[in-house]
Amino acid sequence: MSEITTIQLLTPQHWKDYELIDCGNFEKLERFGDLILIRPEPQAVWPKTLGDAEWNSRHHIKFKGRSATSGEWLKKNSKAADRWHIEYKNKDVEIKLRLGLTSFKHVGIFPEQAVNWDYISESVKSFETPQPKVLNLFAYTGGASLIAKAAGADTTHVDSIKQVVTWANENQELSGVDNIRWVVEDALKFVKRELKRGNKYNGIILDPPAYGHGPKGEKWKLEDHIMEMMQDVVQLLDPEEHFLILNTYSLGFSSVIVENLIRTSFPQVANLEIGELYLQATAGPKLPLGVFGKFRKTKKK
Repeated sequence: MSEITTIQLLTPQHWKDYELIDCGNFEKLERFGDLILIRPEPQAVWPKTLGDAEWNSRHHIKFKGRSATSGEWLKKNSKAADRWHIEYKNKDVEIKLRLGLTSFKHVGIFPEQAVNWDYISESVKSFETPQPKVLNLFAYTGGASLIAKAAGADTTHVDSIKQVVTWANENQELSGVDNIRWVVEDALKFVKRELKRGNKYNGIILDPPAYGHGPKGEKWKLEDHIMEMMQDVVQLLDPEEHFLILNTYSLGFSSVIVENLIRTSFPQVANLEIGELYLQATAGPKLPLGVFGKFRKTKKK
C-alpha cells in the first residue's frame, strides 16, 4: 500500500503588493502594487461578483484581445506606467520584481506561485548543506530563482526565451542578489546534459507550459514530454537532501495525474503533497490556477 498523500488547496497569504479583487465572465480584476488591471481569464466561467460599473470605475488598464495569442492594453490615463515594480517577502526572504505590459496579456509574474516560493525558501533554509544547489526549469522571469538565491542557494535558471531571461536578470538586480547562473536553452536538453555530467541538485523546480518551443525550434507539449522530463529530473536529485516542485497549468491535468507522474518516476518518494493552487478574490470567488506536486527530504538530525 502506498504512502498516504497530503492533498491541499493553497493560496498566497499576506502579499501586500498583490490582490485578486474579483473574477468572472472570463476576466479577472487584480491589483499589482498601485495599478489595477482587467485581464482575460479562461477559468473564470462564473458571473462576476461585483458589477460592471465597479470594475470600470476601479481599473486603470484593461487588456483587449485581438486574437487567441495577442492583444493590446487600453489605459484610462495615458500616464499609467508600462513598467512598474512590486515586492514580495515572507519570513525568510524579500525580492523585488519588475512588471510590464506584454502583448500576450501577461505582466511578468504568476501570483499563485508565491505558495511555491514559500516552500522553496523554507526548504533551502532547512537543509544542512551550506549552499544547496537549486535548478529552476521553465524559469520565466525568475521569481522562484530569486527566492532560492535570496534564501542562500546556488541557483541555476533555465528558460528557452532570451528576452525573459534578460527580464529575470533585471529582477536579480532589483532584488539585490547576484551570481544566478542564466541558461538560455531547451529545458529537456539541458537536463539530459546535466545527467551526462553527473551533476546533482538539492532542489528542482518545474513549471512547464502546456505548449512551448526551445531556442532552436524544439517542440514541447506537456502530455507528450512530461514523463520523460520527470524520469530524467529525479536522477539529478541529491539522494540525501532535496526538494522537488512540479506545477502544471493545463485544463486537462489533475493533481492525481501529477501524483502518478511523481510516484512512477520516483517510487521512493516520501512526504508527497499534491493539490491545487488558487487565488482568493476579495469579493469571494476562488480562482483555480494549476495543480502541483511537491516533496522534500532533509537529513535526519
